[in-house]
Amino acid sequence: MKQPLAYIHPDAKIAPTVVIEPFVTIDKNVVIGEGTRIGSNVTILEGVRIGKNCTIFPGAVIGAVPQDLKFQGEDSLAIIGDNTTLREFVTVNRGTASKGKTIVGSNCLLMAYCHVAHDCVIGDNVIMSNACQLAGEVEIDDYAILGGGTMIHQFSRIGAHTMLQGGSKVTKDVPPFITAGRDPLSYAGVNSIGLRRRGYTNEQIRDIQDVYRFIYQSGMNTSHSVERVQAELPATKERDEILQFIKNSPRGIIKGYFD
Repeated sequence: MKQPLAYIHPDAKIAPTVVIEPFVTIDKNVVIGEGTRIGSNVTILEGVRIGKNCTIFPGAVIGAVPQDLKFQGEDSLAIIGDNTTLREFVTVNRGTASKGKTIVGSNCLLMAYCHVAHDCVIGDNVIMSNACQLAGEVEIDDYAILGGGTMIHQFSRIGAHTMLQGGSKVTKDVPPFITAGRDPLSYAGVNSIGLRRRGYTNEQIRDIQDVYRFIYQSGMNTSHSVERVQAELPATKERDEILQFIKNSPRGIIKGYFD
């Protein structure tokens, strides 16, 4: 772990099995878990918590102060879960007084040049392809996959098990279990392939498709279609997850291709 060509603040708490390559900077108030590897020229600033068995590739900057003019130097964190990989030049800013922390979950892959702004919350098993850009307070739920160059507006939310086309511009919330593409970003169908890979049964996928037929193919507005789903479709975990997502979406959800 000792690396004479790295700067490690004496107050940093670094597990003995962490590998630190040359020209790394690690500031105070940093915790790094067992088995993690920190590549050359990585900068880890104050308030960072990195879990076990992560891999941070060269040039990444974790824990820089928010790019938010409301930030007043308050204590905050940037948290990276276990088994997560940050590729070259990924940037993860720490939180502000709004939430106090930026979170990247476990088993995630953030490819080169991705940016995670202040107070974002990224779930587990999320893949962000090259150069995805998240504005402040974005939420991305478990197993979402973002195509390269995706840009997400502040306060937006991406539901679980979604897949977004590369180059997507996200200004509305994207509900769970779907694929989305085109410009403006629109519903493109249920992510049935991804769901099968993760163990969802054909019956569960059909139930999800039934919900989205009401939401996107019935000709009704969103609030009316939600009422119809509640009245006419049997309650399932997936149905209720979709409805809860829509009801808790102050920005509103993306439209269908022909809306």
